[in-house]
Amino acid sequence: MTLAAATNENLASISNVLIYSAMAVYTLAFFAYIAEWTFGSRSKVGRTAASIGQDTAKSAGPAVTVQSAGGTTTLERPQVVTRAVSGARDLPDGPGAAGGTEKGDLYGRIAIALSFLAFAVHVGGVLTRALSVQRAPWGNMYEFNITFSCVATAVYLGLLVAKKNVRWIGLPLTTSVLLDLGLAVTVLYTESAQLVPALKSYWMWIHVSTAIFCGAVFYVGAVTTVLYLFRDSYENKLVSGKTPGTFASSVLSRLPAAATLDKFAYRVNAAVFPLWTFTIIAGAIWAGDAWGRYWGWDPKETWSFITWVAYACYLHARATAGWKGRKAAYLALLAFGCWLFNYYGVNIFVSGKHSYGGV
Repeated sequence: MTLAAATNENLASISNVLIYSAMAVYTLAFFAYIAEWTFGSRSKVGRTAASIGQDTAKSAGPAVTVQSAGGTTTLERPQVVTRAVSGARDLPDGPGAAGGTEKGDLYGRIAIALSFLAFAVHVGGVLTRALSVQRAPWGNMYEFNITFSCVATAVYLGLLVAKKNVRWIGLPLTTSVLLDLGLAVTVLYTESAQLVPALKSYWMWIHVSTAIFCGAVFYVGAVTTVLYLFRDSYENKLVSGKTPGTFASSVLSRLPAAATLDKFAYRVNAAVFPLWTFTIIAGAIWAGDAWGRYWGWDPKETWSFITWVAYACYLHARATAGWKGRKAAYLALLAFGCWLFNYYGVNIFVSGKHSYGGV
């Protein structure tokens, strides 16, 4: 039996239609998230931000009056700025993308509903791709892409279902998913086909699925870290008495506080790091079965280990007094950059034992 004969072209075709359909619904969700940010109350948020800046500037409190034998002496209370564990000012969380308004919240709810619908269609596209060849749907970069973006959406929606306040991730996540799927169906598209013998193992379900899940969670952590850096700069301007620009007043002021974002990014990265460790171990065991050696410094193995070291350094730095806040955030982004290069750069530009199925 040839590889082509083992492929159900009808199901493969349905998968393509479902992926394009999911992209259409994600696009509607994207515009709904835009509407949530646009129609949310900017004026209310701006006034709140201004009051926060004033309150912080006045955090020194009233002057202290001291009675003495020679008269009354007035002492200025020294300004005390309370800082969070991450190094950011202890400012309150913003009101969210909707800005606390009924109209903005309505668009936000519509965006979430569309995200759930798009995710359901997306899952259908991934499953029919798998059924078309009766194997795991991540045998090449096209399949890895559509599965990765699906899992990233699942992580976001799962946090929402768990009643976590993460609606602010919706817009960057939907934007990334659209870009990821657009890249998949254009540059990375590969016809549905069977795998080479070395990949036909139950370890493919274990090793690659955990790698995809880890990447999705790392992505959520990276997005949060980027937003933390912007929000931290915004808060720095507030506490120094400067007036933030229009973008900061209308967008950054609605995000959770920098300390909240930093803590959330640290927690998701720390939570998934042990699973990334398991991913590397599982890959080594699979390599032992497939190639007769557990580790051979193949480019994919090397960069997986580099990524592990980078995140280990980040977690260690995050627990070290001198590397909290922005320094640790830059290290987290460097670690995610290593993961991205391991995913794209190694697969496209470097040849090795993991070079199966082409692009």
